[in-house]
Amino acid sequence: MKKLLLLSCIAILLSLVSLQAQTNNKENILGADISFLPQLEARGIVFSDKGVSKDAILLLKEKGFNYIRLRIFVNPAADSGYSPKKGFCDLAHTLQMAKRIKAAGLKILLDFHYSDTWADPEKQFKPAAWEKLSFSELTKAVKTHTIEVLAALKKQNTFPDMIQVGNEINHGMLWPDGNAKNMDQLAKLLKAGIKGVRAVDGSVKIMLHIALGGQNEESRTFLDQIIARKVKFDIIGQSYYPQWHGTLEELKNNTNDLANRYPQDIVIVEYTAHKTEVNDIAFSVANKNIKGTFIWEPLNTWEYIFEKDGKSNALLDLYPQISKKWILPTN
Repeated sequence: MKKLLLLSCIAILLSLVSLQAQTNNKENILGADISFLPQLEARGIVFSDKGVSKDAILLLKEKGFNYIRLRIFVNPAADSGYSPKKGFCDLAHTLQMAKRIKAAGLKILLDFHYSDTWADPEKQFKPAAWEKLSFSELTKAVKTHTIEVLAALKKQNTFPDMIQVGNEINHGMLWPDGNAKNMDQLAKLLKAGIKGVRAVDGSVKIMLHIALGGQNEESRTFLDQIIARKVKFDIIGQSYYPQWHGTLEELKNNTNDLANRYPQDIVIVEYTAHKTEVNDIAFSVANKNIKGTFIWEPLNTWEYIFEKDGKSNALLDLYPQISKKWILPTN
């Protein structure tokens, strides 16, 4: 009898430990991509809310944001790069931003573009230094670059909490080698980036990011092909811009379907319009540990939450309520 009682107590204890582990894995993210911040500050823009000037990162934290997304290019200072001569969004600027974000007590999603300039469904240019590499050399360059960036961040104790291998890659990356028309090679490039991440940290969450927010058939087709090629990742990231990716109802249907089909968590990692509605959809996805959103460049782009002079507008005040509804109850 005592033995049965002991075994019963052990079983209950193990169940509680398992439940606690599951609870600890749950995370609701209210994030913002503010990679433009150093450029805006270099122009002399000072951010403020209701007449009080403050670091933009701290202002976002006060409104309920808990994550910042940063993009990083290979050599943006190149003549054909994102920021010729100045090098915004290079490793040096990323290291500086990472220090500020961590000092503010926020988490970081690092977005590898694997290009000297913007990578998106319409363009995935190779970095100039990689243009003449063989495919084997290209995969090595992806892994090496990933390791170098992450090792530098780790050295200064600002390692990202989540990492994106590629940006909006539903048409591939590092064209023409990694065009989605050649899924075998795309998968090898993704695996190279993932191996680079794992060489520095074996447990950080890895996201694959596609720009198919309300496009269910296209999302499934891409993911099925990538998963069939044994690419291992943790999070499906989606962009949602209604002019390209469908209605809110289509976004809801797609995210719910993907949640049921795949074990990966789902995050809407870029959006700007329909702020309250997009967050309601993202946080209502069932049976996932990690949920959330990242608004894209809200400091000065599209439906921005700060005016061009740095003063906050009414859209910023939506976020305390969004945070109260979806973030604070989980903390």
